Amino acid sequence: MPNPYTSDWLRLFTPLSGSSATLVCFPHAGGAASSFVPLSRALAPEVEVVAVQYPGRQERRQEPPAGSIGELADAVFGALGPELPRDCAFFGHSMGAVVAFEVALRYARRPGTAGPVRLFASGRRAPSVHRDDRVHLGGDAGIIAELRRLSGTDRALLADEELMAMLLPALRADYRAIETYRPAPRDARIGCPITVLVGDTDPVTTIEDATAWRAHSTGDVDVRVLPGGHFYLDGQSEAVAREIRAALTPFPAGPGRA
Repeated sequence: MPNPYTSDWLRLFTPLSGSSATLVCFPHAGGAASSFVPLSRALAPEVEVVAVQYPGRQERRQEPPAGSIGELADAVFGALGPELPRDCAFFGHSMGAVVAFEVALRYARRPGTAGPVRLFASGRRAPSVHRDDRVHLGGDAGIIAELRRLSGTDRALLADEELMAMLLPALRADYRAIETYRPAPRDARIGCPITVLVGDTDPVTTIEDATAWRAHSTGDVDVRVLPGGHFYLDGQSEAVAREIRAALTPFPAGPGRA
């Protein structure tokens, strides 16, 4: 993997020496790489977290947001390079779970490349489960109402018109990308195991939706239900870190690995 400090797409917040694994983390719609700082600290020193930074936010706010999930996946695949570290897993939350899956598919479809050893799909229905979501077609008030419903954004931030004006273009682009994503066929599979994480009161991802991820791996698929809603991860970094460590100990052999 390229040095995370030299790529616009990758951020390393807690550099570690001697870590046994790498976890590449993909943010939710409207999210930024910095959302994974608590998880990176919780996983240290065993697992080093590399977070993906999408364009259109934070220090990349002057760049146009990606137009589709495929565009995001192609760019991240290029940033990570054709060969991942030996013990490298992916973690994606909400929209990020689909982006992570699509990047993993790109490794699976390219002979001779070593993809992730495990995918953690968090707070997102399986790629083949379609819903006719249309948040991106509504006005700004509709997007803000959806953020309130999901309870993942500070209400003081939602009430700040100046800050929201800066955030809404990336939010709308992300919602457009995930809501126009063409559902993956049920035979679209990756070779590594999948751990699915979902909150028990998630208003947009049901347990049935989460279980449907079993169609998308030739390996084992485990579904883990945690207390909380769509953003159950907030405030539960230690609990999620325990799930990740348990799933990665010992590391399963991924595609192309002995």
